[in-house]
Amino acid sequence: MKNQLPLPYAALALQVTCASVNALRDREAVEQSMLATINRLGRQIRASKAFIGPQVRLVVLPEYFLTGFPMGESVPEWGAKSAIEMDGRIYELLGKTASDHNVFLSGNVYELDPYFPELYFQTSFILNDSGDVVLRYRRLISMFAPTPHDVLDRYLDVYGSDSLFPVVDTELGCLACVASEEILYPEISRAMVLKGAEIICHSSSEVGSPAPTPKNTAKAARAYENHCYVVSANSAGINDIDIPFASTDGGSRIVDFHGQVLAVADTGESMVANADLDIAHLRHYRRRPSMFNTLTRQRLELFADVYGKQCVYPANTLLDGDQVRVPDRSHFLDTQAQVIQRKIAEGML
Repeated sequence: MKNQLPLPYAALALQVTCASVNALRDREAVEQSMLATINRLGRQIRASKAFIGPQVRLVVLPEYFLTGFPMGESVPEWGAKSAIEMDGRIYELLGKTASDHNVFLSGNVYELDPYFPELYFQTSFILNDSGDVVLRYRRLISMFAPTPHDVLDRYLDVYGSDSLFPVVDTELGCLACVASEEILYPEISRAMVLKGAEIICHSSSEVGSPAPTPKNTAKAARAYENHCYVVSANSAGINDIDIPFASTDGGSRIVDFHGQVLAVADTGESMVANADLDIAHLRHYRRRPSMFNTLTRQRLELFADVYGKQCVYPANTLLDGDQVRVPDRSHFLDTQAQVIQRKIAEGML
């Protein structure tokens, strides 16, 4: 809690293989795969914590850890096949995993929403050590999946503006989530930090390379410019799809509020990306007047007019009046192509 100083504890970016469900025939087979994944994760968390020590209190899982991602399935097909209910059995089992091992558990799943039955959302979650969902963040920028921004007016009517950039104040510090490639968009992390976030839980499934990658560069930048920790879990490959297995493998890491990498995993399933987080030290740094305390030197009023007058990718592209329109996968690329032509005409590009 912000009025308390947490003792240092360890975070773990658990790098595990994602079991895709694309080739499975029906929902029953998919749920059996999900159950097997959760069972395996429980064993891996238990073993990792036994090796690292009981100080492990935060575990972040990769993107796609439960199902993989759609490869040709339509939005309705993928929702019916792989998305989970907001208050259903899968969250209960993930919550039990968190409580059994006395950790806060963060990950990213495809999720159904009764207010938007035509769609699914890609949702990052945080479960506390009692097994309760204490944070639910819906990915806002995605190339090929529906987001709250695509139905923004209706989404705000249902959930309100505070739902877009949620932050939860916990005994571990103030936690937030950023999904996958959203680490490349500085506004998202900055919005979380302006609402108090101290730790960004980043579930990703991204290119693994020994060379610098855009996302790894962005993780250091987001950590430094916001004086926050970034706990980033990448996948250890994705099973049972035609994309070469190790294309998204390795590099899970923890970055401190100076932008320094504290721990990084190589390829394969790994618990190597673990490190101590010192929230008291972070708060001391944020509260100390200094040239290097760039977070408290922000002059946001300067940018409000520019941002307020600009529209790049438009909101509500999946709303026809009050009705939600189910998109073809081509909708997202077509919309981007229209944005490019408009911005050429406006002189931005």
